[in-house]
Amino acid sequence: MKLVAGNSNRALAESIAAYLNLPLTKSVVRRFADMEVFVEIQENVRGEDVFVIQSTSFPANDHLMETLIIIDALKRASANRITAVMPYFGYARQDRKPGPRTPISAKLVANMVATAGADRVLTVDLHAGQIQGFFDIPTDNLFAAPVMTRDIQENYEGADNLMIISPDVGGVVRARALAKRLNADLAIVDKRRERAGESEVMNIIGDVSGRPCILVDDIVDSAGTLCNAAEALLAQGATEVSAYVTHGVLSGGAVARVTASQLKELVITDTIQATEAVRVSHNIRTTSIAPLVGEAMRRTAESRSVSSLFD
Repeated sequence: MKLVAGNSNRALAESIAAYLNLPLTKSVVRRFADMEVFVEIQENVRGEDVFVIQSTSFPANDHLMETLIIIDALKRASANRITAVMPYFGYARQDRKPGPRTPISAKLVANMVATAGADRVLTVDLHAGQIQGFFDIPTDNLFAAPVMTRDIQENYEGADNLMIISPDVGGVVRARALAKRLNADLAIVDKRRERAGESEVMNIIGDVSGRPCILVDDIVDSAGTLCNAAEALLAQGATEVSAYVTHGVLSGGAVARVTASQLKELVITDTIQATEAVRVSHNIRTTSIAPLVGEAMRRTAESRSVSSLFD
């Protein structure tokens, strides 16, 4: 195995490398004066099984181009197999046409990754599971549920009346899967989104009175939905509200919004590298996805089952 890292999340790449007990392959990923991406792989990769570790987080377009150019460099260096490890797959929220004359950007990006020369894709908690079908190459969609389950069990020991909450109807399957692992009950927040980035909580489906609640989602961007949901749950009698989210995009004033909210804690994984604001926030915590991704990569290289990780 060879591991190549882009610039989007060096810390995660190093954690995965430490888990696998392998060094990161020497490479240069830099910019020309006009900000064009330049890549040079500084080790022989001919005939190797290479994994490119790169999330397409902010700045999304730059990191996407880095991914494509790294893959092209490896292809031209005669790597035997190239797996694009994209813990956070950007553009996944554009997975359908919500109106006339709009793109399906997730499909476009999937085509670009395959055309660049990737043989496989490995990602974590796709926004919509059907995006796997957008790729014409094998795609493994890992789930952060085992990581979240372990963290919740460690931090909510003895909380037999725990309630898992889906912040919207679309996330019910994800929340139900986690609730099943924890043997907990499930409730749903019914919300109406007036415009992008804004949401209004309308109703709580389920009885949360007197119970600690955990909101579960795949992406937290503006954090408006989570903060509004926390207020609504507390108004319905919840004793406390925390949130577990896989991808902490946290754009704009999201960190300040979470810090000032009634959320006891927001727990995110390190699929996206934490900013300084996230690191110093008193109620945002990061848990590592590196062992899960690293084990999936090892099993891929050894042609063993990846799905059994979630049994």
